[in-house]
Amino acid sequence: MDGTPRQATPLDAIEGRFDPWLLGCALALACFGLVMVASSSVAIGATPYEYALRHALYLALGACVAAVAMRTELKLVEAWSQWLLIGCFVLLLLVLVPGLGHEVKGARRWLNLVLIKFQSVEAVKVLLVVWLASYLKRFNEGIAATWPALLKPLGVAGLLVALLLMQPDFGSAMLLLAITGGMLVLAGASMPRIFLPVALLLPTLAAIALAAPYRVRRLTSFTDPFEDPFGAGYQLANALMALGRGEWFGVGLGASVQKLSYLPEAHTDFILAVIGEELGLFGVLAVIALYALLAGRAFWLGLQCVEMRRHFAGYCAFGIALWMSLQSLVSIGVNLGLLPTKGLTLPLISSGGSSVLMTCAALGLLLRVSYEYERARRQVARLRGEAAQPASAGAAPIAAPPP
Repeated sequence: MDGTPRQATPLDAIEGRFDPWLLGCALALACFGLVMVASSSVAIGATPYEYALRHALYLALGACVAAVAMRTELKLVEAWSQWLLIGCFVLLLLVLVPGLGHEVKGARRWLNLVLIKFQSVEAVKVLLVVWLASYLKRFNEGIAATWPALLKPLGVAGLLVALLLMQPDFGSAMLLLAITGGMLVLAGASMPRIFLPVALLLPTLAAIALAAPYRVRRLTSFTDPFEDPFGAGYQLANALMALGRGEWFGVGLGASVQKLSYLPEAHTDFILAVIGEELGLFGVLAVIALYALLAGRAFWLGLQCVEMRRHFAGYCAFGIALWMSLQSLVSIGVNLGLLPTKGLTLPLISSGGSSVLMTCAALGLLLRVSYEYERARRQVARLRGEAAQPASAGAAPIAAPPP
């Protein structure tokens, strides 16, 4: 030791770290999804691996989008939050424009972008979470104390729901409402205050659901799909047969029979049924465990950020956790016959370009939250370590890192 004092590392030079649990879960789900899309779509494409190659392409594009999100400072994302809210309405209105909106099976949910068909609501999920996180940071105290601060985000969500019902997309509309309500509760809004506007809205939503005959058939057929196995209960009946055939350990990867044109949407909405048939109950439980770990880690990260008073980062983590957990819960429930059939994909596993791209964007944002949280934690630890040392005469006080 020569006694020469070491140069202290500046606070700005301290780097963070991406959460390995979140990154590991995302990679595991993406890789598993690619394998299952290849298996479940082998009989429906022009070539055996048409859908698998397309899914791999979207995963590669999604990885690029996620990389950009992971390198973007959250303060820049927050600064654009108001414009992102405007983007939500623009995206949902554009699908109604003749020539630009693309209709499939009576639903006008896609934008015709020449090279790809993009589903607007997938982007809206990300944009709404970011705007809500910014709003809840700015009005954190008012959310729990005043009605105007509480009703504004509910009103925004209600307008988005109205646009979604015009497409129609009832499942995504309910998902956006659930994410909004969940984020408000996690931000401090009391349950009784949330319950009143929800109670007023429920009769309207119930009337809309019951007004469409196909929705009524879905609501009644899922209780006993084998009552009409070739009509309203066809999809669920075949999904349940696939799950029953898989038993404990499945019939083997690639050996599913139901995917051979018996089970509709086997590579998208009902991919979990194929997983259950080929990999059995243990395969289904492994998928559920990965989603539980992903959502649980995201909720933990959000709580840590809020405790550090990094509210925007924390609410972003909460919103993405709610999105991933609720959407996967609904998709799994539909496949198991616990919920009426809804067109919600299994995040990162189901085939679907728009869903894959926007899920990757959301997970990239979540990983950025983990990076900045770890960076702030290291900065605080460094400041506390310096404060614990004897202060030199005339030394300036140490300032805390910016939130």
